[in-house]
This record gives sequence, structure tokens and C-alpha cells, in this order.
Amino acid sequence: MTSPSLWNLDSFRPRPRSTVPGDTLHALFWNGVAARGDAVLMRQKDYGIWRGWSWREVGATVRELTMGLVDLGVQPGDCVSVLANTRVEWVWCDLAVLSAGGVSNGIYPTDAAEQVQYLCADSSTVVLVVEDEEQLDKALAVRAQLPLLRHIVLIDPTGLAQFSDPMVITLDALRQRGAAFDAAHPGEFERRCASRTPADLAILIYTSGTTGRPKGAMHSHRGLLTVVRGQNEFLPQDADDERMCFLPLCHVAERVTGLYASLYTGTKMNFVENPDTVPENVREIAPTVFGGVPRLWEKFYSAVTIAVKEAGPVQQRLYAWAIGVGHEVVDQVQAGRPVSAWLRLKYRLAGLAALDNVRRFIGIHRCRFLVTGAAPIAPDLIRWYLALGIPMLECWGQTETAGISTSMTPEAIRPGTIGRARGYNEVRIDDATGEILVRGDNVFMGYLNQPDKTAETLQADGWLHTGDVGTVDADGFFRITDRMKDIIITAGGKNITPSEWENELKFSPYVTDAVVIGDRRPYLTAIVMIEQENVEKYAQDHDVPFSNYTSLTRAPEVRQLIEAEIAKVNAKFARVEQIKKFYLLETQLSAEDEELTPTMKLKRKLVQQKYAPQIEAMYQ
Repeated sequence: MTSPSLWNLDSFRPRPRSTVPGDTLHALFWNGVAARGDAVLMRQKDYGIWRGWSWREVGATVRELTMGLVDLGVQPGDCVSVLANTRVEWVWCDLAVLSAGGVSNGIYPTDAAEQVQYLCADSSTVVLVVEDEEQLDKALAVRAQLPLLRHIVLIDPTGLAQFSDPMVITLDALRQRGAAFDAAHPGEFERRCASRTPADLAILIYTSGTTGRPKGAMHSHRGLLTVVRGQNEFLPQDADDERMCFLPLCHVAERVTGLYASLYTGTKMNFVENPDTVPENVREIAPTVFGGVPRLWEKFYSAVTIAVKEAGPVQQRLYAWAIGVGHEVVDQVQAGRPVSAWLRLKYRLAGLAALDNVRRFIGIHRCRFLVTGAAPIAPDLIRWYLALGIPMLECWGQTETAGISTSMTPEAIRPGTIGRARGYNEVRIDDATGEILVRGDNVFMGYLNQPDKTAETLQADGWLHTGDVGTVDADGFFRITDRMKDIIITAGGKNITPSEWENELKFSPYVTDAVVIGDRRPYLTAIVMIEQENVEKYAQDHDVPFSNYTSLTRAPEVRQLIEAEIAKVNAKFARVEQIKKFYLLETQLSAEDEELTPTMKLKRKLVQQKYAPQIEAMYQ
């Protein structure tokens, strides 16, 4: 798809003047401190008030923390883990670990104590940074099983004024200790910063472990900077841009394509209060560049859909006409036909009538582009955002590729694809299996302590087996059909790719996620997770009685609602690919539940195991 000048393509040209050099991540940061000084690097909202920190202020804090870690005995190559939500202190600690010559590792704050113990043991963590009392309790519960763990650093000591433990030190105390150590050891800070080379291990990113224990993907400074620099060629940012930080910093998307890319380009980072406040915070921040997962884009679309339904008839008709004009433009452009002057005029009027308000309602009215990744997304959802006049670019990559391997670009958007391979890596389809393979400096160094798993995934010639099955067209656009392990073969021998059907259903404002089942079965069924807020609103509007989440999912009217949504999706597929029965999850799931990944996707295999009785009932 070529832009019909709905957005300014010149704003997507690479901006090398805004970047800083550096052959390690911490060198990149310190060069940024020297070059950008008093410019604002990050903001965070605490207790309703936004506070900003300049590059110089963050640099002073990171230096103190760096020397504090050195005083605690952290040596080059030692691992320090951070167990906290996405917040400015996470970034400070990450940069301090790297500056001290250490290896930085993140742990999801939703992980249980047993998982914390495994990750710290596997990574040989010597210092564990925890966010608050809740996370400290996890660390204290398992520290006896971690002989290498020497210190625990507490970010927020609220409620622990009387607590004392020789192993625990607060972040503020660590800063004071570091300042004193720095003054007493001139030159040590510079020696530590110079102790690591581009080829050295920089960070660990653990996979979600949906099919076994999590695996620690090892990434070098060189590999990470390959993606950071390369990303700016097709998703350019600079110091005039602002982004919102809300995804887990343990995840490759927020860590590499968000945090480290911002350090390279000078993009201002805004940290939300908590994951639940994202819809409110995005309207306050009004970011100019915005990356998110499909679940977020689906929630925004659902919120608009519900708001339109609640509006008066005039507003409903204006929205329907305006979004229809937007789709007319998208259809013309995707077909390669010029957009007439009359259609351009109609589109400007559509903006005044409704689309400008929709963009402001979401908070994306200043966005130059939107990025979606980490999971498949419905092509129709991308087209909806395009109809609003903002380029939504689908990217694809993995933990093992340090982020983005393929991406759409504003002048070449094809919904349903993951774009073309980026110049810093090769991407191809295996002739025998259809698996997508990747090779380049961005590919990881292997799995920590798991040479056998590394050998299974990474060939001797550098090609990474991604586990995704796909195709590539004559223009170089890749398309993912499914995960190799997720392809369903029905009892009749028909190969089914469940993700395509699931993505279509998730486009419904009443559905959060779904898992299609049917391997070796006579027909397909689905486990469906409803969108609680929208379904509750539907129930209230239609006088459907319910007392809690479970009773809501059991209400006949709600089942009929979801059944109608499934019927709409079934109509798009061949008979053998249609869902015959479904089960509504009766428990409201959150990031703390084992059924969900940190990016809020249902874990297919775990769901099938946990809800085996309900699945069997659909085949009786």
C-alpha cells in the first residue's frame, strides 16, 4: 500500500543527526548524557503528578547506582536481576548494571516465588533488585535456595520502616553508598564502563516458558545495537518525539525497540502509572510514536465501537459515513489506484465530522505512526486504523532476534503480512517445512545453560529456526500462517491454521481472546475469553441479570451474543474450518494467572490441558 499523502512520508526519513554513537549500550547512554544534557529523557506519573528527569539527572543517578553495585561486589560478567513493574527505576538499574560491566536480567513482577527462584538460580544472579514489599517477600521466601545471591536492593520501602535485614538495602541507600565509593576510588567508574566489548553478553531475556521451563536468551551489545540502529532506518525517531512506556521491560519489545531505541534517538519516554491506567495516560501523553500489542489496539477499537453505540443517531450516522470514506481511501490505495481530488476532499470533511474526534478519544491524534507486534493481528483492525489516517505498521520478530526482523513501512503497508525483511538480517522460508528462518548479527548468542536447546534452534551456519510457518510473495512481503506446533490436523486429515480464525474473532468488541481446538478431532471447537467491560455493558443495556463474572458468562443471552459473533466469523471460512461448539471461560483472567502470557495472550497448550474436561464435553 502506498500512502495517498494521508501522512507525511518525509517524516519517516532516517534522522542520523539525532542519534549518538556507542559500541555498547552503556556507551550509547553516556554519549547521550554528554550530548543532550538538560533535555528531558523520561517522565513518570506518581500520585497524579508528572515528574521529569533530564539526561544529566539520570546520568548522575545511574553513576551512583553503578558504583553502589561495584561496592556491593558486582564484577564484570556478574548477573543482576530486576523484579519490578515498568518504571524509571527499572531503567536506572538496567543502565547501572551495564555500566558496571554486569549482565542485566528482568523478571516479570507477576512471577511467583518459585519462578523467581528458578530464574535467579539459572542466571547466577548475585544481586536482585525488587520493587516493593510484595516482591521483597518473594525474594526472602527463596533466598535460602540461592547461594550465589548476596544482596537484595529495594526500590520502594513504603510500609517497611521498621524492617531490617543485613541482606537488604534500599535503592536510596545504594545511591549514597555509590557516591561515597566513587569519591574514594577515582577512575574506577571509567574502568568499569570500558570493561565490556561489543561481543560481550549484555542482557538476558527469558522466554515465556509455555512449553517448559523458561529459556534465557543471551544477547550481546553488538546484537542489540544492530537492531537499535537498524530500526531507526524505517521507524525514525528523534528528540522531538514522545513515546509511552507501559509494556513489561522484561519483554524484548519494550526493552529493545522501546527503551534502547529511545536512548539512541533521544526520544522522550513517559512511564504510565500502572497497566490499568494506559487508556487515560495515553490521552494525557498524546505520544507521537506508539508501539503496542494487538490486545491494546483491540481494546481501543472496542472502546470506540461501544462509544458510538451509546451516541445519538446523528453522531452514529456521521461516524458511519466518515469511517466509510476512510475505508474508501484505503481500498483505493491498496488497489494501487490514485485517490481523486473529490475523495481527498471528502476525507478531509470526514476528519472534521468524526475521525479527528476518534483519534483524540483514543489519544493518538499526534501519532506519526503506530506499531503492532508480539502477536498476530486481524487485517481488518489494521485497515480501521489506516482509515483513521494513521499508518499502523505490523512488525515481526522474536526474543531470539532481539526484536524486529520484518516490518511494514509507511509507503508499503499490506495488512495480513508482516512486511519485508529489514536490512540488518536475512529472512527466508525453509523449502522443506515452510518455517521462517532468520540470520544476522541481531540473532542471539544462544540459550543460557542449554546447549542442546541452542543447537535445536540455531544452526551452525547462523540460521535461526523461528518455529513460525509462513510464505513470502514476489515483492518480498512475508506472511505468517501459524506456529509449527499449533497447526491442527483434523480427524479428516485437513490442515487448519487456528490463528487466522482466532484473530478474526478477536476483532469483535465482545471477545478478548480465543483458542481453537480440533487436532485429531472430527470438528473444530473453541475456548473463548469475553471482553468483560463490553459484555457487562451489553448485559446492563439488555436487562440481563448477573451477579459476578461467572454468572455473566453463563447467561443464555451472553452465550447467544458470542454465538452470533462466532457465526459472523464462521461465514468467512470453509465449512471444515468453522467452529461447531464453544466454551466461555468462567474465570476472569489477569496477567497474574498462568493461562496468560505477559502480553496477555492465552497459552494454547496450558489452556487445553487445564480445561480438558470442558473440551471433552464439546465432543460428546
